[in-house]
Amino acid sequence: MTAGPPVPPDPEDAPSASMPGGAPASIDPASTATAASPPRALVRSPLSDGEWHRMHPLTPLFRGGFALVVVAGIIIANFRDRLIYLFLPDELDGEMPEDPVDFVIDNNLILVALLAVLGIVLLLIALFYVSWRFHTFRITGDDVEVRSGVLFRTHRRAPLDRVQGVNLTRPMVARLAGLAKLEVVGAGLDANVKLEYLSTANAEAVRADILRLASGARLGEAGTDAAPRAGSRVSAAASVVSAGITGIIDGAEEPVAEPASVVHIPIGRLIASRLLSGSTIGLVVAIIAIIVGSVLGTPWILFSMVPTVIGFGAYWIRSITKSLRYSIAPTPSGVRITFGLFTTVTEIVPPGRVHAVQISQSILWRGFGWWTITVNRLSGRGLADTSTDQFTTVLPVGTRADVERVLRLVLPHLPESEWPLIFEHGVLGPTADDPYTNSPRRARLLRPLSWRRNGFDLTPDALLLRKGFIWRRLAIFPLARLQSIQIAQGPVDRALGVANLHAHTITGPVSGSLGIVDRDAALRVFEAAEAGVMTATAGDRSHRWAGDEAHASDQDEHRDA
Repeated sequence: MTAGPPVPPDPEDAPSASMPGGAPASIDPASTATAASPPRALVRSPLSDGEWHRMHPLTPLFRGGFALVVVAGIIIANFRDRLIYLFLPDELDGEMPEDPVDFVIDNNLILVALLAVLGIVLLLIALFYVSWRFHTFRITGDDVEVRSGVLFRTHRRAPLDRVQGVNLTRPMVARLAGLAKLEVVGAGLDANVKLEYLSTANAEAVRADILRLASGARLGEAGTDAAPRAGSRVSAAASVVSAGITGIIDGAEEPVAEPASVVHIPIGRLIASRLLSGSTIGLVVAIIAIIVGSVLGTPWILFSMVPTVIGFGAYWIRSITKSLRYSIAPTPSGVRITFGLFTTVTEIVPPGRVHAVQISQSILWRGFGWWTITVNRLSGRGLADTSTDQFTTVLPVGTRADVERVLRLVLPHLPESEWPLIFEHGVLGPTADDPYTNSPRRARLLRPLSWRRNGFDLTPDALLLRKGFIWRRLAIFPLARLQSIQIAQGPVDRALGVANLHAHTITGPVSGSLGIVDRDAALRVFEAAEAGVMTATAGDRSHRWAGDEAHASDQDEHRDA
């Protein structure tokens, strides 16, 4: 099924202005729509024409799924004994339990009960219909907008020039119906705009349109897609369930004309990396300590451990399932990352949206040659959203070859001459001809294990911070995304002539702190980084990464005309 016909704008949502005296001045809605919408001849998807459209008709059912689960739970709780008697009569000694069904039959209220059930069903259908009618979206040349709510209206807008990415999420149940949720990632706290739900085909087409508009290019250059015929809805509805079941096996994006993943993670490596994680080791140590404590005289401690084990087990399994079917590949609109076994999430990170990259390796992984890559990027989510961490890991576990492939995707503009600074000197260093500026020998007592590795290097494109012995880390900060640099000293630092360097970027798992470096070297990198950031920012074109191309195309068309 496809989205409904265009919805005329509500009168209260029409733009208005005021005259100097305070009287409202009318604005022609037709001229407003024409100015806000891209030309119809250049629109690729029928849903990206600047008009208001409704979500998929099944949207209220999936958005209100939790309420339906609660209602089903109440019904099952009231009829639990009857269900047990129906399937296992011996468990209740052959006696039928009393429940509301017996009351209805004994008092001859069958017709009243059926009418009540019918009324509730009709009320739910009416509520779902009204909710669907008032849940609309539109895509203009400047914004993605969503309106929802009946009594309390909500109008959210995401400017296209501030789009940080577009995520396509397919929960397992929604996949059976061929639906997907689109989330436009904004550049602020709780700034995301969600289009839930659309058919998978429409969601992919709309995502491509949003990314193309955000790039500064025109939709017409991508061609036009044929709109689905009205007569094909019956056959589409008949095959949607089987297509959803096939999608669980093949993946959310199959088949899609996208390049294959540059990294493939074996399931054995993924499970082994979780077993060799710090959280697993910590849990084992805690279990041993509790067992020893119970043997020595406090056995009740064992019971307090059960919820912890169950919770950790659920977390451990979830960390594996969300990394299954992982893939990462380049696309014309950015880096496409897919992950998740049951609920599949596909996100596309446009160029220039990664603010920091970190390669890290635990001492437990060192013998296997495994690393993980995390990034700092705007997620557009609220502080209470616990799912933000899954959007910061771009490589859960990989070999050196995997790390290099992923880095070339998330840092595409890094010159070839600087790559030895990343892996040879940064991740595996220090080497004999180490180009990094490391902690001085006089301060080795403050970093007894890592003072030889603890250092930095500044290139014309990035600031590199290398640290850690037990946990090897290399943090890469593109200068075009760097916000500021701070130098701090404590009383011990002043006595030893060292300082602490801190690169400021957006909040994320990548830390910009580097302690115990030579004070004079820190001052030099402070001044050099200031000039480097200004130069890199002036030459950065990633904000509208296809703008130059679109401008050149417009000039060519003008010359041809």
